[in-house]
Amino acid sequence: MQNLLAEIHPNQWTFLWDGLTTVTMHLCAAALILMVGWWVARRVSRSLNRLLTRQSRMDATLRPVLCDTSLWGIRVVAIIGALSQLGIQTASIVAVLGAAGLAIGLALQGTMQNIAAGIMLLLLRPFKVGDSIEAGTGTVAGTVEEISLFTTRLTKSDGICEYVPNSALWSNSIRNYNRNPTRRLDLEVEISVRDDVDRALAALRSLAAADPRALPKPAPQVMVSRFDDSTVVLNVRVWANIDVFWDMRWDLARQVRQALNEAQCGLPVRTRELHIVQSSEASELAPVRTTAAPRAITQ
Repeated sequence: MQNLLAEIHPNQWTFLWDGLTTVTMHLCAAALILMVGWWVARRVSRSLNRLLTRQSRMDATLRPVLCDTSLWGIRVVAIIGALSQLGIQTASIVAVLGAAGLAIGLALQGTMQNIAAGIMLLLLRPFKVGDSIEAGTGTVAGTVEEISLFTTRLTKSDGICEYVPNSALWSNSIRNYNRNPTRRLDLEVEISVRDDVDRALAALRSLAAADPRALPKPAPQVMVSRFDDSTVVLNVRVWANIDVFWDMRWDLARQVRQALNEAQCGLPVRTRELHIVQSSEASELAPVRTTAAPRAITQ
């Protein structure tokens, strides 16, 4: 080994030293570009987040998306700059990224669906941050806290945080309870068939009209919905603003029983007639009337 090193011409040592120095300088420059790019990306993302937070006109739905876009946009530029310091051509970088993107897209079809669904949700805006929504058959429901490219963060009615893939929202019907300013309340009330139906209707109309939260247009309606076993089912329909909807719902459900009692309408008692036939004599006995326990008011 010593003889081999001794045979190396001094000019070759100079060439090797210059090449090693050049490679080291390029590596240090690439590492420096990455460090500066990561630092600038974080600073720009945080500054943009603070700036958008102070802007009252900026929708909270777009804030995290813009911050993430600026963050990764600067990082991608830093990565390309670092690779260019290593002698890799930009055309080669684009070709490699295109091939890698195609392979990743085929491998992560579900993730790409979430990204596509997130873009559609941000463009079409079926809901925004702060809206109360329900998707599909009701398994996904809550208040929207954040919309990102991959998932949507909800807070359920019991306070539990839930992350829902965007594709699960986009592929199902979405019910937005905050989009329209008003909402109709439907409350079902049962009375006995022996009670005065007109008197019960008048009492419920007076109760609905007396509530200051009920909107005059459309006017409150009380109607006979259907007849069940020894009961008459009445339906109370009242329109209200969404901010007082649930308070009015609970108050009317509590006051409706008192209004019916004042109208001399009691709880319905379900009755059925049972006919027993003796097979030996083939004679029908007199009907026997049975009663069931009163049932409380249901919605």
